[in-house]
Amino acid sequence: MSKKLEGNGRWESSRMMLPEHREQYLQRRETPKASGPVPVPSKEELELIRDYVLLPMMLTIVDKNCKDIELSPYSMKQLYMKASRVLMGHIHNDLNAVRKALKERNIRVFLEESNSEHGAIHYKFICRGYEDRFSMIRDAARAEISVRIAKYISLMFK
Repeated sequence: MSKKLEGNGRWESSRMMLPEHREQYLQRRETPKASGPVPVPSKEELELIRDYVLLPMMLTIVDKNCKDIELSPYSMKQLYMKASRVLMGHIHNDLNAVRKALKERNIRVFLEESNSEHGAIHYKFICRGYEDRFSMIRDAARAEISVRIAKYISLMFK
């Protein structure tokens, strides 16, 4: 029993692990260390990460406004609701394109923490082995979302 816990005894005690597999596993585990520094994400990749963060927020905002309009007594609420749904469709298509691009480039984004005291949202991202944090202040996110929604609306009516 003590042999299994000493040194590399766990490999010797495993009946499923062949010596060839053990060597391949150890080589794969050491390869990233020997390959040198990991390249920093490009500006385009950072913009994809920002879009991945902002587009779901935009969908939430437009959906909430659509529901508010639906409950309102406005005579033109049908027009506003249909326009909101079309807008949500455009945002959803862009979000799918961003997700696909992130997957193709092997970039993953995780919500790390949301600190309401400081008004910031923090995300962790992994881009080809490079790990870092992406933070966005809520006021900056609101301003960016407002500008982007205005751009979507102007594109809808061209």
